Amino acid sequence: MSKSVDFPLGVRLDKWLWAARFYKTRSLAREAIQGGKVHYNGQKSKPSKLVELQACIKVPQGYDFKEVKVLQLVDRRQGAAVAQLMYEETQGSQDLRMRNAEARKLSAFHSPKPDNKPDKKQRRQIIQLKHQ
Repeated sequence: MSKSVDFPLGVRLDKWLWAARFYKTRSLAREAIQGGKVHYNGQKSKPSKLVELQACIKVPQGYDFKEVKVLQLVDRRQGAAVAQLMYEETQGSQDLRMRNAEARKLSAFHSPKPDNKPDKKQRRQIIQLKHQ
């Protein structure tokens, strides 16, 4: 009798996002999906949606969204190096994230922060200026 390897026929969306290390826990993944932040093939979906190969998933990451294509169906969380093999980010998504990061860097130069907080006298002067 030969030993058979079980591959999952379908993996829940929340479980796949957790296994691919987009979220730290399945409950965080479920909340993001229910909140409408995650899009599966361009549409909002439920956490129980079965993920298919080559599906396009749009996931929020920090200030941006990552659009990825599913390459593997895995229902167990593994190392980060293995998890990155489960998906491939689209070129358009990478370009958009790079442009947004560059724009954030440029806007930081236009709104410089002071070296220290104003003292009591300076705060009073600021308040007087605001009330004039």
